[in-house]
Amino acid sequence: MQIFAYRTEQSYKQRLGLRTLGLLLGLLAWIAPVHAQEVLRIPYVADIGTFDPDNGFETGAMSAINNVYEGLVEYEPGSTRIVGRLARNWEISDDGLTYTFHLVDGVKFHDGTPFNAAAVINSFERRRDRGLNQSYTLANVRDMRAPDDSTVVLTLGHPQPSLLDALSSPWGPKIISPVALAEHDNGDFATTWLNEHAVGTGPFKLTEFKRGQRYVLERNADYWGDRPFFRQILISVVPDISQQILQLQAGVIDAVPLNYPFSQLTSLPGGLEITTAPSMIPYDLFVKPNSPLDEAEVREAVLTAINPALWVKDAFGEFASPSKSVYPNVMLDPVKPIRFPTDFAAAKAAIAKHGPVNLVIGLHSAAPSYARIADLMIAQLASIGVKATAYVLPSGAAYTLKDDPNPPDLLLTIAGPDAAHPDSQAKAFFTKDAPLNFFGRALPQADAIVDQAGQATDVKERDALYEKAGQMYFDAGIVIPLVDVNDVVVHAKGLKDLGLRPVNPPGNIDFATVRRGP
Repeated sequence: MQIFAYRTEQSYKQRLGLRTLGLLLGLLAWIAPVHAQEVLRIPYVADIGTFDPDNGFETGAMSAINNVYEGLVEYEPGSTRIVGRLARNWEISDDGLTYTFHLVDGVKFHDGTPFNAAAVINSFERRRDRGLNQSYTLANVRDMRAPDDSTVVLTLGHPQPSLLDALSSPWGPKIISPVALAEHDNGDFATTWLNEHAVGTGPFKLTEFKRGQRYVLERNADYWGDRPFFRQILISVVPDISQQILQLQAGVIDAVPLNYPFSQLTSLPGGLEITTAPSMIPYDLFVKPNSPLDEAEVREAVLTAINPALWVKDAFGEFASPSKSVYPNVMLDPVKPIRFPTDFAAAKAAIAKHGPVNLVIGLHSAAPSYARIADLMIAQLASIGVKATAYVLPSGAAYTLKDDPNPPDLLLTIAGPDAAHPDSQAKAFFTKDAPLNFFGRALPQADAIVDQAGQATDVKERDALYEKAGQMYFDAGIVIPLVDVNDVVVHAKGLKDLGLRPVNPPGNIDFATVRRGP
């Protein structure tokens, strides 16, 4: 360790500065007592707001939360196929109103409490009835019963073919120890305690929570399922991506899960490699009402200029593709993909005819990918005579644009759903009362088709209806789908089976499946 520290100082002191060097050496000292082959060291770009699976919308920390807690079902790694987790199987009644889940036997919570049907109902009622952030997941569940310790019966208010997807979502309901909930309920349903503590049934236990610094997960020796490869997960908070990259190259951490610059992916240093997988990371433009794009000829011209096929490789290399519809490509493969016009001469003539056209693009994030997309689109728009500018919105401002007296003409954002069912996309972003309908726009005819699609059980029929509604939102100039970007993790050579899932937020390695291999 002294030799490594000396070499680190000699090779990095001038480049990184004393502050960065101190961080590296501090981290090395932190990991020194553990066996490297049994420890996975992962950085997070943002701190964990809450570890409570019912009361937050964590994205970067999903890998930790979903390895400490488990739900009844989940998406299989690498796909949108739903498989059992704490439920070994289930049945759905012919009328689509009753779901009967048969639970796995021999499961215990981390505090030793036996897992059973009563614990499931206790957790589900907490999520649904206590005014917590994730209550909408179970809003349609009218009744919950436990005929015996191994069976849970849910009765819905109306048929909801998307229910299993809602339960499989990375933000879907997890099962919390009923003893822990009771012991730490100080009139707040244990929300305060669960911000920084956890008692689930998962393959790892939360053993250290130092806000803003680090988190430690230890392998659950009594886990009912397959034994994870790693004994310990060490999570550090490193907001600066350049620092993460330097730490990865120095061997201080094992991966940069998120935001590795796409321009650098083709020339990685030796000892590093990439794991990439399809993901539901669609970049979309949402259009405010009464913008220049309300004029059909102007909109046609703008679509010609910003056609993502013209710039997707410049922005993301081989790790993205043009979106085929307003739904992620992994979720729905449309029969008739959305087409962008290609006649630049007509686009220039249309802009010249209508006089000066100016557009302002609001960027939901300061992440480099947003600026790169904006720069490329601005250059393309300039080629047809449109003057466009872009700026990064203040934190949280994207969610209040409908009340902003001077909003940008376009919002560039990642419109990723929280489940693999098209209903979770349409009713999150496009319908009149969707929580992420950023500009509050409405298209009643399309919304009615979405409602009809939400009741369909035949997948082909369902997807045709969602595709029709999606085309209508696009044709009305409400949303412009751009590109779907792959999940890309850069890591030390030898890491295998990262367990990336299309619906998960990008960069969320599954600690239960990942391992070191030859």
